[in-house]
Amino acid sequence: MSPLARFRRTRELSLGALAVLVAAGGYVLLALSDAPSVPPRFWGFLAAIIGLFASAHVAVRRFAPKADATLLPIAAMLLGIGFITISRLDLDATKAEPAVGPAQSVWIAVGIAMFVLTLFVVRNVRTLARYRYTFLLLGVGALMLPLIPGLGAEINGARLWIRLGGLTFQPGELAKVLLVIFFAAYLVEKRELLSSGSRRLGRLYLPDPKHLGPLLLPWGVSILIMVQQKDLGSSLLFFAVFVAMLYIATLRSAYLLAGGALFVGAVAIAYQAFGHVQQRVSVWINPWADARGDGYQLTQSLFAFGSGGFAGRGIGLGNPDIIPVHSTDFIFAAIGEELGLLGTVAVLGCFLLLVGSAYRIAIQATRPFSQLFAAGLATILGIQAFVIVGGVTRVIPLTGVTLPFVSYGGSSLIANFIILALLLRISHESAVDAEAEAEGLARLAEIESAHA
Repeated sequence: MSPLARFRRTRELSLGALAVLVAAGGYVLLALSDAPSVPPRFWGFLAAIIGLFASAHVAVRRFAPKADATLLPIAAMLLGIGFITISRLDLDATKAEPAVGPAQSVWIAVGIAMFVLTLFVVRNVRTLARYRYTFLLLGVGALMLPLIPGLGAEINGARLWIRLGGLTFQPGELAKVLLVIFFAAYLVEKRELLSSGSRRLGRLYLPDPKHLGPLLLPWGVSILIMVQQKDLGSSLLFFAVFVAMLYIATLRSAYLLAGGALFVGAVAIAYQAFGHVQQRVSVWINPWADARGDGYQLTQSLFAFGSGGFAGRGIGLGNPDIIPVHSTDFIFAAIGEELGLLGTVAVLGCFLLLVGSAYRIAIQATRPFSQLFAAGLATILGIQAFVIVGGVTRVIPLTGVTLPFVSYGGSSLIANFIILALLLRISHESAVDAEAEAEGLARLAEIESAHA
């Protein structure tokens, strides 16, 4: 192992130990809030989290030793905070909202298994670009699965899930990753044509429709499918990721302006066409007008933040169970009540570090596809975190997406672990390319000095 790889893996291990320590400490505080002593199962919990992180760390050490050292520990920190919060919410579980902590622990293990599998299978991320249209078909197909009668399931008014026996899964989470692969590959191939433009409209130069069409068509179809499924959160996320990738690839601000205009128009049409959109906007503007009805979730969320104050009421000492859907959409409010402003700022800080590290990987990537692909994956994480936190804190209308690595949900966890593995693969490849380039320059310098 090279000195760079050894340094990064040692730092990853030390930061991961800190994340494990935080999770273990939170579990102890949670146990003491409900009993006078630490339960015997604590040691099993500690062994499990150490084993899971060790498995992920060993996989990175084996398959991507030169990858970034901060992504995995930050994800582990968010995962630990989320699992402790979910376990705390299980203390008040009822028949209407049963305990989900055991299921979440299983999904975490499955997510880490997918993380390891992705690192093992994807040995060169650039090979994904060769199968761009295959990933396009798989992505659109995954979005359409919930619409199939007998397979799709409608939960909380949205038809986003497929049900196989007693297992429900949201294929749209994986579809985002598959479609970002297509967009990155296509934009790298056509970036020059999309940047320059061949048709003039006033002062603007527009790209030829035959180059822009293959990009807009699957994007538009995907948005329509998600709107049909009443998945407004994922529609907003997918729209933002597409516009961001188009701008990053071409550096043309006109695409941002066009995207903004399309967004305003789409919002206006959706507001007129869908009653649930009108409901969410009216609740966002004034949740207190119907605080016992449609505005109940949001008002209880705001009460939770207010009662949490600066340092929080303490783990296990608040009443976050009052908030409906507290383990998924509103888990950030539960964190705010029991950990206060300090806890929520810490979570937001972790997301800033996570997304910032992902964008750093994109900047440092040496290949165009790797750059754009990493930027798209980073944008998924950043926009998704902003959308859910903004909705819970009433910055934007509430949408139904999960907080990455924190909220309960197997589909989201698996997709996010795959994103994490792909980012680490890109980081490793960039480090290998940089070292090879440095070695080549050093040899060239030796040859020139020998001839001199």
